Amino acid sequence: MKVIITGGAGFIGSNAANRYLSKGNEVVVLDNLSRPGATQNLEWLRAHKGFHFLQIDVTDARAVEYAINLHRDCDLVLHLAAQVAVTRSVSDPRLDFQVNAVGTFNLLEALRSAGLMIPFFYASTNKVYGAMEGVTVEEEKGSYRYQNLPFGVSEDQCLDFHSPYGCSKGAADQYVLDYARIYGLPTVVFRQSCIYGCRQFGVEDQGWVAWFVIAAEMGLPITVYGNGNQVRDILFVDDLLAAYDAALERIGTTAGRVYNIGGGPDNAIAVCELLQFLRTQRGDLKYRHEGWRPGDQRIYISDIRRARAELGWQPSVGWEKGLDLLIRWVRSNKELFLEVHGCAYFR
Repeated sequence: MKVIITGGAGFIGSNAANRYLSKGNEVVVLDNLSRPGATQNLEWLRAHKGFHFLQIDVTDARAVEYAINLHRDCDLVLHLAAQVAVTRSVSDPRLDFQVNAVGTFNLLEALRSAGLMIPFFYASTNKVYGAMEGVTVEEEKGSYRYQNLPFGVSEDQCLDFHSPYGCSKGAADQYVLDYARIYGLPTVVFRQSCIYGCRQFGVEDQGWVAWFVIAAEMGLPITVYGNGNQVRDILFVDDLLAAYDAALERIGTTAGRVYNIGGGPDNAIAVCELLQFLRTQRGDLKYRHEGWRPGDQRIYISDIRRARAELGWQPSVGWEKGLDLLIRWVRSNKELFLEVHGCAYFR
């Protein structure tokens, strides 16, 4: 099959492209190469047979329409291009809206106008649920926990967009679902939790798991926002891609559906717990605390029971194994990080 991946030179996108290409599929990557590491990921992918690249920004409706019509024989669009940092959305909400909301709309409209009724997968976010102020949270033994959500947050949780990032991603999330209802486009929304893994060039305001590992390995100081007791369910990137595969195999069931995709309760970890794990790997860590950031949830754990029931999916890589894989990749690619960020970044 042929797959179009927007943001295909990014972290998740390059892993997805590699997965499809390794199975003998054609992959068309659309990317504006604005993210650190995108150029390096692109070069990594170029060695594959069946790889195509168009340097396109999803905010450019004409360019998106051109790309879709050029590859009318595609079988799946995996939409991963995004402005991904809450902090950036606060400082530049217009850019955030243009990339996340308008960019997604441009893709949906390009498919509709071209009459291409093919699966469209959208990488949404748990931020669409906001602060969940009606959910009781307790602090116990150095971490937060839900009082009445033993399985985590389900897809039935009320939406409450918080921060410009939450608003832009949430608006796109709802457009994607509505294009299935109104136009019959077989779309699927994945509300993703903290995804981490190899080829992730995390920075302080995005990709916190990878950033903590990179900073620890490179001897850089880490800033912990809030008290460090925040809890997230983290998911290794290979498991996310397995969820995409499962949704495509069952598109007759999954079209028009939304799935919370994360590590679930078994892979929930507090920030301070991750720091302790890295301390066992590296010894002393340099970190300091600062105030809470806007839109930062005390706890978020995905209820993945719908994905288990409808996709036959569940995480296979536990957080300790996943972190070990990431640590080994970072250690083996320190020169690559110097190339991406520049030597001054790591002084």
